[in-house]
Amino acid sequence: MNLPTHATVDSLELDPRPLVICDVDEVVLQFVAAFERHIVRHGFRLDPRSFALFGNIKRGGDDSVADDAEVGNLLRSFFAAETSRMDLVPGALDALRALSKRAQIVLLTNIHATHFKARLENLRAHGILYPVVANEGPKGPAVASICTLLAAPVFFIDDSPSNIRSVVREAPHAHVIHFMSDSRYLQLAEPIEGVRLRTGQWDEAQSFIETVIAREFERRT
Repeated sequence: MNLPTHATVDSLELDPRPLVICDVDEVVLQFVAAFERHIVRHGFRLDPRSFALFGNIKRGGDDSVADDAEVGNLLRSFFAAETSRMDLVPGALDALRALSKRAQIVLLTNIHATHFKARLENLRAHGILYPVVANEGPKGPAVASICTLLAAPVFFIDDSPSNIRSVVREAPHAHVIHFMSDSRYLQLAEPIEGVRLRTGQWDEAQSFIETVIAREFERRT
């Protein structure tokens, strides 16, 4: 965990209630759909055959696979142009609002510092007003650090298998949800040990979290 992330985690004002730590891209905001529109404007198309972007983007002219450098450039131009105007994942706003009545919400997003202000403004414009922590690299250390601040159930929601494995390893008591809004990628996702729920629907995620809160927290208080 880098120093800016560590400082932000330390500044969080958490109470004893359960905590939902939620990713942003493809969980709260529609990353894949926005990225797909972006690359089409630049003469490419998305052809997902595996749970990845690299190797699944093709050139529109001859249908050949874009190389890693091209994909990297597309990602950089995407975040520069689109971070401030990404759409919400259906159901995210209502589910988070409902969950906030029984739990605390913290958004943990891997985004370059250059784009953090645009991300925050985009979330606020959608009515997503919860604390936002910018992270770089695996999320396990940040989640483990946050978990030390309270004894109530902690939930972690993310689309990235590498982040999920990091959290399962570093914070094994967290209830991990593998969330992928894009149905194509959800179908391509392989099972990950330690994941309690895999879904692309916020009503399913909300129901799971509320059930665990009722069983593991509210009945004890």
